[in-house]
Amino acid sequence: MLTLHRVRGVRPGHDGEPIAGYAVLVDGARLAAIGPYEELWAAYGDRARVREWDGVLTPGRYEPAGAALLESAYHPDPREADALGSEPLTGEALAALGMTETRWGASARRGLQRLLALGTTALTGPFTRPAVRTAVQRSGLAEPPGGRPRALTVGGAADFAVFAEDGSCLATVLAGRLVYRRR
Repeated sequence: MLTLHRVRGVRPGHDGEPIAGYAVLVDGARLAAIGPYEELWAAYGDRARVREWDGVLTPGRYEPAGAALLESAYHPDPREADALGSEPLTGEALAALGMTETRWGASARRGLQRLLALGTTALTGPFTRPAVRTAVQRSGLAEPPGGRPRALTVGGAADFAVFAEDGSCLATVLAGRLVYRRR
């Protein structure tokens, strides 16, 4: 399915000013077109779903300490909030939990949701805990060679984030799938 993302501007790389009035067209897991919204609408509007975001579309955030964030802290389940609180646990509090691989996997999935809500589209390992590695692989987050997410290019992966004027994340898209949307 084609999805046309209409935004205030597109910043195809990590630097520079956004290009006002631009949009991106996603076809499956790939970027099918990047260009002026009016031109993309004229060419694909009758076949594309349109998503409108009041922000700037970019390649997303890169988290170089991804493995450390996910493997050195326990992200409590909301059902544990009364006993453990809602913030990640580290140090002695983490050691007291008696973590199993299953619990590490569930914690990693919750930690990944926090990263997606920040507009993270790439992170770095290596991941030493099998359950954490599996959670990251299933999430769709990339571990790009050289670190940072690749620039947005036609034919490239549809991995990007949309950021509001205040820097907060409005949406994160991985492989063309909307994986986070601010409500």
